[in-house]
Amino acid sequence: MKSSLILLTMLLVFVFNSCSQNMGPSNLIGGGCEGCEVVNQCPVPFSKLNWTDTLPDYHETGPKIVISGTIYQADAKTPAKDIVMYMYHTDQTGHYTNRNNESGMAGRHGYIKGWLKTNATGQYKFYTLKPVAYPNRKAPAHIHPVIKEPGINEYYIDEFVFDEDPLLTASEKGKLEQRGGSGIVHLQFKNGLYEASRDIVLGLNIPNYPSKKN
Repeated sequence: MKSSLILLTMLLVFVFNSCSQNMGPSNLIGGGCEGCEVVNQCPVPFSKLNWTDTLPDYHETGPKIVISGTIYQADAKTPAKDIVMYMYHTDQTGHYTNRNNESGMAGRHGYIKGWLKTNATGQYKFYTLKPVAYPNRKAPAHIHPVIKEPGINEYYIDEFVFDEDPLLTASEKGKLEQRGGSGIVHLQFKNGLYEASRDIVLGLNIPNYPSKKN
């Protein structure tokens, strides 16, 4: 009896250690991402998300922008429906201001954040103000996007950055990983706001992304 308990204990330890190793950041799809888990703190169930969203800052003072596009499956041809995208960015002072007394990473991301889910043809669209670069930093202004596909963990893709930004130097462009494709967008002023488009390919340049998904 005693030997059986010892063997059972050893087996449980082995299974626990194996699971812990398999779930390490280096083995996660996307290689792990600090803060990406906030995508799961959506204020409504994913099933109720729309393919468009208006971020909380849109009606404040600043340059209004709308960014739209299509998210494709890994073949870069098939539109991907029901893909959740979470995005957040700085306010007009270049800070992630926490107005809602949120804790943890949600608080660090500030109040300017939103969620959407692609429609049957893979389309998405969101309205916001153009973010401002961090004070006294060389990084260009940007919008952070996080992707959540059904059945796999969340991961980040290249930030939305703006091609006319003087801080988007050749050196900064060289740092871009092309995760999901290029995040550089071009703003055009139409109908009272700036419009830009970006298509996204799931799994493109994403570490550990499965070659085939059920």
